[in-house]
Order: sequence, then structure tokens, then C-alpha cells
Amino acid sequence: MPVYRLVDAPIFPPPEHAEQGLLAVGGDLRPERLVAAYQQGIFPWYSEGEPIWWHSPDPRFVVEPARLHVPRSLGKVIARRPFEIRFDSAFRKVMERCGQRKRPGQKGTWITRDMLAGFTRLHQDGLAHSAEAWLDGKLVGGLYGVSLGDVFFGESMFADVDDASKIAFVTLVRWLEARGVELVDSQVHTEHLARFGAESWPRERYLQRLKELVYRPNRVGPWVLEADDPALGRR
Repeated sequence: MPVYRLVDAPIFPPPEHAEQGLLAVGGDLRPERLVAAYQQGIFPWYSEGEPIWWHSPDPRFVVEPARLHVPRSLGKVIARRPFEIRFDSAFRKVMERCGQRKRPGQKGTWITRDMLAGFTRLHQDGLAHSAEAWLDGKLVGGLYGVSLGDVFFGESMFADVDDASKIAFVTLVRWLEARGVELVDSQVHTEHLARFGAESWPRERYLQRLKELVYRPNRVGPWVLEADDPALGRR
């Protein structure tokens, strides 16, 4: 199948046309296009100096919040509350730290300057969010993603201290579950998220579930995590 070249309008070809995950090239990262992409299970992934590549992989790696698995050892750490967990207090900084993190097998970062600008605008519109772990007033871990309807699309995470991003992730997923979110999209397989019960779904199944959930009312931010929220330490 061909790789499509995008036009100025925020319109995408059917995600089922993606071959080996790659669907289209070009376009921009303005909020309207990003929202249109995520609503169809499509996301940008490219490197600095390249055109924007749009992807819809098959299979898709997802977590159902109601089926989140928290390893017993991590649960004990969470119960001690070693970090202050916040939402949306340092979104751009979380993105920047994710982009600076060295990862095995990767040269450079896919969080380009345009990606940083595009997702920051989406955050300002209340549709992109961060979960952060703070220690002694310093940001030591976190993740960010996009929230549309009853789906959260996770983008990237980082940790400077053991368990920081894991605890931020678990707290966020529990918080989302309590508010009716039914799917966390992790895009592609990672062993890190497999430990939390993430599963590979055929793209057809994923897209069908996405259509059922993504057009429900948005939880427009900024999001606030109260100090006594059960997500901080239950189970």
C-alpha cells in the first residue's frame, strides 16, 4: 500500500491502509490535526530534520485501566508515598526531560522542537496532560499524553529516580479509571508496560474500541490531583 502525502486540511487516509505501521507523511502539528489524528488511532513519530511521519501500527499495545496490574513490590513502595505526584504542573518540562532521556537503540530523540511546540499548544487547549513525580521540590520522573473522550494516549515517560515514572503512571491510570476512562493507548509494545498488564490488540479490534470511546465528552484540563485522592495509594 502507498504512503499518503497529507494536504493542508487536517484529513487522514483510513488507518487500516498503514503498511508496517506507516500511513502518511507531511502536514503539521497544529492542534486540529493532532486531534483528528488521535481520534483515528494515528500519531506522529519522526526525527528532527525529517518530514512528519504518521503511524498506525498493527498490533496496538493498550492497557485497560480496570485491569491494571501493579506488581506487589511496587505496591509496597506506592503505599509509602515516596514522591509528591502532581498533574499538569510542569507539562513542557516533562516533555523536555523525555526528549533528553537516552534510550537503548535510539540516536537522538523523536520529541522534536515542532513536537514540543505542537503538544504544548494541545496542553494549553486542555487536551494534553502530564503526570509528574517530585522529590524535595525537584521533578524526578513523569509522563505525558493526550486525553480524548474515554481514552488516554500515552506518549513518553522518563525517570531520574527509581520507580518515579512507574508510580506516576500507576497513579494516573487509577485516577483515570475512577473517572470512567476505559483505555490507555501505549502505541507499541514495551516490556516496561507489559508488567502493568498491557496487551497487544489487533488494529481492527483497537480501532473499533477507539470509535466507541474517543468521541465521548473530553476531560479538559488542567487536571488536579488532590492530596487525599485514593489513586495515590490504594490497593
